Amino acid sequence: MIKIGIIGATGYTGLELLRLLQRHPAAQIVWLTSEQSAGQRFGDVFAVPPALGKHILVNASAADLAAADLIFCCLPHGAAQEHVAAALQAGARVIDLSADFRLKDPAAYQQWYGHPHRHPDLLETAVYGLPELYREKIARASLVANPGCYPTSVILGLAPLARAGWLHGTVIADSKSGVSGAGRSLSLKTHFVEANENLSPYSIGRAHRHLPEMEQELGRLGGGQLGDWGTGSLGSGKLAEQGTGSLGSGKLVEQGTGSLGSTPTYQSTNLPICQSTNLLTCQLIFSPHLVPVSRGMLSTIYVTLPEGVTEAEVRKQYTAMYADEPLTYVLPAGQVATFGHTAHTNTCAIGLTFVPGTRTLIVTSSIDNLGKGASGQAVQNMNLMYGLAETTGLM
Repeated sequence: MIKIGIIGATGYTGLELLRLLQRHPAAQIVWLTSEQSAGQRFGDVFAVPPALGKHILVNASAADLAAADLIFCCLPHGAAQEHVAAALQAGARVIDLSADFRLKDPAAYQQWYGHPHRHPDLLETAVYGLPELYREKIARASLVANPGCYPTSVILGLAPLARAGWLHGTVIADSKSGVSGAGRSLSLKTHFVEANENLSPYSIGRAHRHLPEMEQELGRLGGGQLGDWGTGSLGSGKLAEQGTGSLGSGKLVEQGTGSLGSTPTYQSTNLPICQSTNLLTCQLIFSPHLVPVSRGMLSTIYVTLPEGVTEAEVRKQYTAMYADEPLTYVLPAGQVATFGHTAHTNTCAIGLTFVPGTRTLIVTSSIDNLGKGASGQAVQNMNLMYGLAETTGLM
């Protein structure tokens, strides 16, 4: 049995993770932490069946790190770093669900998250936890940086095109997320009266802090075409010109501490958006939206294909990349991905729509933001790390 500890177990990701691990044939929960609810049972914090509610919550300082083979860290960005470092020092393997170890460049991390990274050495060893891209590395990893929900849907939707070198010009990703993606902490945007029967865009354009994560991974697939987030310093390219009042003249401000990635807003400062423009052949415009459903995610992505690339070639590229994937699949021609394709699962469904008479491809990519976008993917990564079938406990 794999002995499991969960740091920060009382958010939505912690709840979903515990549900999955409770039925997992190779997992044994040894402790759960919560700073605000230490001493209580998990069932005192969430209305859950007795099998889940029986676990006693402890302070992180009281958790026996050495008693766990694998530790899931479900804390917000910034709060996870010291806990992850301590867990690794104690000899445990770690899957971190925050954004703290996803970016390879510590300067990019500081720019987008507003404070220096305290363990930049771990950025070099952390493996980005997207199995479709890094399956072999995840299996050997001591530290896995579980991807964000928005990046998972966008990266999987665009990865075949990036790998083929077909991402050029402007790519627009219009993404919709269920309210649980903002985390469990209270904020005005996620108040029932604000969210219900409403559709709210936020941090649109090039303002959302998940943007460099997407560009880093798509750039790796495309040989650095999206900028040098992953393989070089910020100084390897020039900063884009930012005019007064543009998106680049502000910074992201946290609202809430959801471990799925909070709901940030934009505030005026002189912080530039970093991009290696001398390497950039594709600019990603990202527009996230909050929709009044509990969970789910759908990204609708608009791509202009290079001259001469045919629909048959594109479908062949997607089929070749995902045909053998157990949890990512391409829909038949004529179908588009919806929330319903992936709700309460750890799957990603991808639809391809070609606009007649144009070179425009519309990619629809659906995941469950708590499943493939967070806790389900974390369990998939755990299965890889311990030599189990990827779908164990997930199907």
